[in-house]
Amino acid sequence: MPKFSVTQEGYTIEAEVTVIGKDLLIVVTGGSNPHIGDVTTLTKDTAIQTIKYPSHDGRFHKDNFVGERVARVVQPALPGSCTITAGIHVNQITKAQIAASAPMGENLGRQIVAWLAMHPVVAPKPQYYSDDERPG
Repeated sequence: MPKFSVTQEGYTIEAEVTVIGKDLLIVVTGGSNPHIGDVTTLTKDTAIQTIKYPSHDGRFHKDNFVGERVARVVQPALPGSCTITAGIHVNQITKAQIAASAPMGENLGRQIVAWLAMHPVVAPKPQYYSDDERPG
């Protein structure tokens, strides 16, 4: 499982990629309290969709700010489906650290695309019954 990271403004965000068949699971974490704040799904040809988990005080996590940036960068290079979990928490985060998170996510996406170009995903094609066949 390849790992990628980027550090700016005093904190690090990491992305770990797991290849499952021709699909990708990308786990994005960072800061002082890594977690799963949201889940983003996409393919090369389908829209990005995100589900946010509840955080505190009735609010929802905002980690999609990074996860969706990773998604937009990797989308054209996807070999199959992609699920991205994102959870970054920096205690007492500053405005500069928040501003840095967008380019950090894009940087991670570019690192993943470069890795995919050097390590093409190869998976056997699944076999299906034809319309006139049934399981025996």
